[in-house]
Amino acid sequence: MGRKKTKRVSKKTKQKQKQKFSLKKSKKRMISKKRYQQLIEKRQHNVKLTLNERKQLDHALFANYCSCVKSLKYNEKVKDYLEYPICLSAVYKKRGLTPPKGVTAKCGKYKPN
Repeated sequence: MGRKKTKRVSKKTKQKQKQKFSLKKSKKRMISKKRYQQLIEKRQHNVKLTLNERKQLDHALFANYCSCVKSLKYNEKVKDYLEYPICLSAVYKKRGLTPPKGVTAKCGKYKPN
């Protein structure tokens, strides 16, 4: 009988688990406000979007949602944990869009500005 094999975890995988993404860099990749409004109108009126347009719009909505959450989270005027429904309503619900599943969990991976 030989030695027991233990599972080794490299330093890189540990770093990836703790890695936080920058919201500032994510906002730099944003599309223009005019393009953003055009894509939202297309989605609201059920016009078919191309794959590239869908990705751009989803990224823009997600970045806006995350920046909203982060700004309200550190605002002392807003009660704890109220930032999630407020921002979800402002970015997705009022426009008639359904939010993606787990959007709040994904937003937790982004560090504040």
